[in-house]
Amino acid sequence: MSHSASQKKRRVTVVNASPRKKWITAQILRSAYQGAVDAGAETEYVDLYDLTFSGCRSCLACKRKGIANPCKCYWKDDLAPLLERIYNTDSLIVGTPIYFGEPTAGFRALFERLIFPALSYNDYSTQFQGKIDTTVFMPMNAPQEYYDFYYVDRMNLFFDPMRFLNGKTELIPVCDTMQVDDYSKYDMQGFDGDHKKKRHEKEFPKLLDLAYRIGAGTR
Repeated sequence: MSHSASQKKRRVTVVNASPRKKWITAQILRSAYQGAVDAGAETEYVDLYDLTFSGCRSCLACKRKGIANPCKCYWKDDLAPLLERIYNTDSLIVGTPIYFGEPTAGFRALFERLIFPALSYNDYSTQFQGKIDTTVFMPMNAPQEYYDFYYVDRMNLFFDPMRFLNGKTELIPVCDTMQVDDYSKYDMQGFDGDHKKKRHEKEFPKLLDLAYRIGAGTR
């Protein structure tokens, strides 16, 4: 067997933590997914809101003495098998819209369940033995200037526990996005629909290309 043939395939898990399966967040993630597929990675795409799950139940099963695998969520629901697969991935690419300055409820539940088993309550180090590089796309209404002034420190603090996965974490804000394709059909007079559409047409193709390259591992 040649050296190249014996190399382990890169594993990529793409998680859409938006309840909308065809809109901005999903389109970005589908581009990242296609990049990973085209690069030959073992790739999985998950719509998180298709699953039935909750946040951490504080059952503390992952903290019991003598368990074979402390870095595991033992609560039995739809999320547990996904967490197992994430723990075995090389790259995690997630998209979550920002609602009221926070990631979605679904993402926060995933975040709790993923990170808590990795955290050691003996010395506050990580119990995770692997290494996962994480990219988080964050579509939001806020313009870039607002994000830079109000959100950067907040998001960095929120996502800091991703360090327990031993890899790099990159946060990519996707600012001033379109919520709908026709603002005239909604009571959303606080937004300039024409501005949103023009910005989307100009910037979104660049974003899709960026997501594709991140998925392919060529960025």
